Amino acid sequence: MSDTRCGCGSLPGREKVMLPSAPDASCCGSGPAAGPTTLPPLEQPFVIGTVETPAGPIPRVSSTLMWRDRWGMVKARWGINRMDYAIAPGLYALGDPGPDSKVLVSANYKMSFDVLRSALPGRDLWVLVLDTKGINVWCAAGKGTFGTEEMIERIEASGLNAVVSHRSLIVPQLGAPGVAAHAVKKRSGFAVHYGPIKAADIPAYLDAGGKATAGMRLKDFPLRERAALIPVELVEAMKPAAIIAPILFLAGGLGGPAGFWAKALHDGVFAAAAFLIAVAAGTVVHPLLLPWLPGRAFSTKGFTLGAVTALVVLFLGSLDGSGWAGRVGWLAWLMIVPAVTAYLAMNFTGCSTYTSLSGVDREMRWALPMEAGMGLGGLVLWIASRWML
Repeated sequence: MSDTRCGCGSLPGREKVMLPSAPDASCCGSGPAAGPTTLPPLEQPFVIGTVETPAGPIPRVSSTLMWRDRWGMVKARWGINRMDYAIAPGLYALGDPGPDSKVLVSANYKMSFDVLRSALPGRDLWVLVLDTKGINVWCAAGKGTFGTEEMIERIEASGLNAVVSHRSLIVPQLGAPGVAAHAVKKRSGFAVHYGPIKAADIPAYLDAGGKATAGMRLKDFPLRERAALIPVELVEAMKPAAIIAPILFLAGGLGGPAGFWAKALHDGVFAAAAFLIAVAAGTVVHPLLLPWLPGRAFSTKGFTLGAVTALVVLFLGSLDGSGWAGRVGWLAWLMIVPAVTAYLAMNFTGCSTYTSLSGVDREMRWALPMEAGMGLGGLVLWIASRWML
């Protein structure tokens, strides 16, 4: 995604800023061995010009997002091209930075990059973008792509030693699990300083001389952020649901004395609707009510929400609860709906900073078998109830 450039000019019609040469890297401690400088391509739609440096022309970007940047965010939120929403890794210039300007480190997931630059209007900074395979900082740190080796390699490939006169990087706090600061310092000469969690706090952090307040080190999970996760989770859940719901509708026409289509239009519609409501509870209602649902584990919260949802669906629905067939049918949906809701609720364990890897592993060991058992058991009971008199 990147190409090698050595002193080529700016794109036609775009601004070019000339910088004086930075001091030689050898005067500022050890650095990576010199190698070919690999700069990001200039032909990216968000690039508005270049900044000439001893390492070559650095793509210049603005803190003002264009309509296509915002539209790209919307599409990514809804899962459209989300896995390919990435920019070329390398060094970028925000505003008109110079040799003394600070260097921020980010991921090449474009939404992360856009959130960072849009939070810094009027600032002149360098942004070193790591190749995280289009994954955000926090998730990439856990996967290892926002990590020590990539940071060291990107420092060398970008020619950062020749661009800046200092040897300091500001790394997102959520990227800390993937970065060994002492190794970066030893092998590249650049000291790692962990900035605040939120990009919105970076201006205050910079103005305070690189000092973070206690509030900048804490990550909350407010309603606005939880709601922002709903579209992509809903879209992903609806892909299998679009296949399962019609199957349930047709399965509702099986058994019993009435005709196939009469039963499908009654019991089949109820089954498909109950399943889709369970999906909505797990992907929409659960994140909105997350802090107020009982239990610590997300699956426990999902089971509770699913049980309430099942009772509401059964009492408001048209499923007959009289006789053995009706009672077994009710029991089946009291198992299916909570299982589906709890399973989908567990997806949000990867979206919240108050979960831990060890805790999620323990939860999955007991929750997944329970969800699978309840879901399959409920389905068997419901199918069996179709042939009960």
